[in-house]
Amino acid sequence: MKIALYMKIIIKAKPNAKEAYVKKLNELSYEVAVKEPPVEGRANSAIIKTIAEHLGVSYLRVKIISGWTSRQKIIEIL
Repeated sequence: MKIALYMKIIIKAKPNAKEAYVKKLNELSYEVAVKEPPVEGRANSAIIKTIAEHLGVSYLRVKIISGWTSRQKIIEIL
């Protein structure tokens, strides 16, 4: 999947899932499940790596800009 140079997407996070997956809900909204628990930022790190892999970009280009402690997050891809 090729993405624009800069974009923001909305993520619905599902930590502690049995399996990791990325499900596209619409053009700018995704559901991301990860196996890691929401403890000490482990789920957030896994979400960043999972969405980066799905979009085909380096995880260093992906940043959570809103929703660190929420299941709904806004992610910025540079």
